[in-house]
Amino acid sequence: MQRDPGGGASPDTVSVVGVQFRYAGKIHHYDAGALPLRCGDRVVVQVDRGVDLGTVTAAPQPVPATELEGTLPRVIKKADQRELGREQGNLERAREAQRICVHRLRERGLTMKLIKAECLFDASKITFYFFAEGRVDFRDLVRDLAQTLHTRIEMKQIGNRDETKLIGGVGPCGRELCCSSWLREFSAVSVKMAKEQGLSLNPSKLAGMCGRLKCCLRYEYDTYIELGCALPAIGSNVQSVKGDGAVTRHNVLKQTVMIRRGEDGIEVEASLEDLVERKAT
Repeated sequence: MQRDPGGGASPDTVSVVGVQFRYAGKIHHYDAGALPLRCGDRVVVQVDRGVDLGTVTAAPQPVPATELEGTLPRVIKKADQRELGREQGNLERAREAQRICVHRLRERGLTMKLIKAECLFDASKITFYFFAEGRVDFRDLVRDLAQTLHTRIEMKQIGNRDETKLIGGVGPCGRELCCSSWLREFSAVSVKMAKEQGLSLNPSKLAGMCGRLKCCLRYEYDTYIELGCALPAIGSNVQSVKGDGAVTRHNVLKQTVMIRRGEDGIEVEASLEDLVERKAT
């Protein structure tokens, strides 16, 4: 597609850029206009609540306007030292707000675990993220914080996974947690995924730092399902060059099965090439 001399997209296309607001956060699409943006640039963008500061994570690409659903919000400008200085001031204000909130929680004896405080770019609101086992009446706390900090206050209750994503850490694999380093959205994870991969069902080994099932159980699940489809079902009777019998176990990655021979009860390992015929169970 042709780009106009000003650096933007041609009249029938929109220069779409990816922007995220926190590390490993969701990527949002914006209209970059004619701005010559690159990955890593800090930009001021339109958001529902006004304006905010984000980071370019996907360079501008011309996209046909007909492929877009509605009108994209605009990138207002590249951030300058003034905006970056305001961001630093907001971070310091959020840290002070978090310290004050922790003190107020202790005074009131509220069963809330404060995770993080965030200040909007225009400083019009501070959001406190907290974890609690059940519902908490924090109306008096909000009024107190609003009077002390002279701004609007929002309390947002989050779950175990979101808490771990915000805090970060190192997993048992020795690497930074997926959720806090690159995983943008959580997907459903089940014990069935561990079973299909032949993993130990020990809860302590399956649980991540958040106490929920590890997200990495999903990564190879589809591959195991695909490879497992080629193997005879456990319990089915087969004929092989190593003897006839019933399938007792799978080794999905090696594409082999363990067969308990009917003639002597001994288990032997057979590949797909070793199988002669699969009998009806």
